[in-house]
Amino acid sequence: MGNSTIVVPCYNEAKRLRSGVFLEYLRTHRGTSFLFVDDGSKDGTLQVLNTLQQSNPEQVSVLPLAQNGGKGEAVRQGLMQAVKLQPSGYVGYWDADLATPLEAIEDLQGILDGQPRIRIVMGSRVRLLGRFIARKAARHYLGRVFATCASLTLRLAVYDTQCGAKLLRVTSELPGLLVQPFCSRWIFDVELIARFAQKFPTAAGDPEWIYEFPLHRWEDIEGSKLKAFDFLRAAQDLLEIRSRYR
Repeated sequence: MGNSTIVVPCYNEAKRLRSGVFLEYLRTHRGTSFLFVDDGSKDGTLQVLNTLQQSNPEQVSVLPLAQNGGKGEAVRQGLMQAVKLQPSGYVGYWDADLATPLEAIEDLQGILDGQPRIRIVMGSRVRLLGRFIARKAARHYLGRVFATCASLTLRLAVYDTQCGAKLLRVTSELPGLLVQPFCSRWIFDVELIARFAQKFPTAAGDPEWIYEFPLHRWEDIEGSKLKAFDFLRAAQDLLEIRSRYR
């Protein structure tokens, strides 16, 4: 199984970050490392992350950003740094609240291990029998509307662009896909997929480079920083992405 460096964007997570869960996972998964990006937090997040790094300096790195640039920029800078730390294998990003359990990393790695053509595998929150997907009804239905709009924008039959659990294969073209800042602070996932689709246009209609994995478990965690206004801004960002990449 390939080694992975997982970017974890953090903004004001001092009270929510479950350091012990990350450390326990690393104890039994020596091929995985975490790069925590502090996105200009105003609380004690950076101190918590530095303590976490001291507990396991071989598998934990911290990238402090001086100013808050939004989740998209934190992930982008984290991924660029992760590629330097992990020049082969896989890099990815994971939500700090662990709505997706860390055990799902192995599921995503397994897809990349077994299918060499795939460049990005995404966790997908699909409510199926035998899986535990706990999501508030309002966010679920808003999410389905957004997912339909994102699918039309990308011209891809994608079910869930916004799940915060993704893994990418480190290839020669990946740094070039990350060099430019995203136009959106929140729906950067859509723009990242658009960049891949633009890079591989012949595969865009029936892509071999992307895979959605139905997660076994996902749970809404209290404390989300998304506000109602962000859904309106997301619609504007979709139009911008459509203009830029089509």
